[in-house]
Amino acid sequence: MRYRSLSVALFAALALAAGPLSGQEAEHRAQEPGAQLAHKTLGPADIIMPHITDSKHVELPCWKGSAEWACEMTLPTWNVNLGGRVVDFGPTKHVVFLFLSALLVALVVLLAARAHVRSTQTIGRPRGFAAGLEAVILYLRNEVFMPVLGGHGGERFIPFVLSLFFFILFCNLFGLIPYGSTPTGNVSVTLTLALVTFVVVEIAGMRALGRGYLGTIIYWPPDMSLPLKLLLSPIMTPVEIIGKFTKPFALTIRLFANMIAGHVIILALIGLIFLFGYAVALAAIPMALFIMFLEILVAFIQAFVFALLAAVFIGQIRAAHH
Repeated sequence: MRYRSLSVALFAALALAAGPLSGQEAEHRAQEPGAQLAHKTLGPADIIMPHITDSKHVELPCWKGSAEWACEMTLPTWNVNLGGRVVDFGPTKHVVFLFLSALLVALVVLLAARAHVRSTQTIGRPRGFAAGLEAVILYLRNEVFMPVLGGHGGERFIPFVLSLFFFILFCNLFGLIPYGSTPTGNVSVTLTLALVTFVVVEIAGMRALGRGYLGTIIYWPPDMSLPLKLLLSPIMTPVEIIGKFTKPFALTIRLFANMIAGHVIILALIGLIFLFGYAVALAAIPMALFIMFLEILVAFIQAFVFALLAAVFIGQIRAAHH
């Protein structure tokens, strides 16, 4: 079976490393339909590609034996004819986990807000998880985002950058739980997040600068002589325009590459066990577990970096007239 979940693949590798199937189980498995396909020699692509690519299948907990820990649920297909071309608008694995991430962020924040209100009304201060979440949000707001967003009007963008942080964090962490997947390991997802950020940045610049927004596109500095402006404007204007699009490109590739790289390393280490047997498990499994724990830290760091850069870009364009 091709494991689409990183954690399930690791569990299967542990089972394989523990020893081969019993004679009775092996005989039973050999008689199953498609046994030859299920027991074919796994290559690196069979271990790595199903986890890091999108699909129309979602893994669910299921016990079929010591080497198979998951069943697959096929997602619905909603075909729509667009000008003679049939396009599937049905959900995919990454879309499912995107919606789960959004739902969990909303539940966590709303439940923490309600607990905050109840505790404040009864004992005059928040406590427990609500107090911890409030401390994190206040730190990010006051010490990280507000200094780069700028003073007057910068607080209006705090909900946006905080939403980015928590949403990306949940998307990142989903790939580290059993039967989960990492939506931010899909370049289409990170590109969409970057484009949304790009639109917010440009609208923030238009509202803050008014006509001065054109100065972020056309190079025409007010403190320069006219001959020098005429000389440099044709050269620097394309640079200004390219600079606008390199920001979302950098956001896209940074998040995508960082999230997918760790998973590829872990799955490559797990793949060594399927390729060479339990003899390499003593080295491969500890290394894979170490990288997996490191990925937890990376999940937080990349969510923080994406939200921070979004705040920096907003602050830069709002202060462009200075």
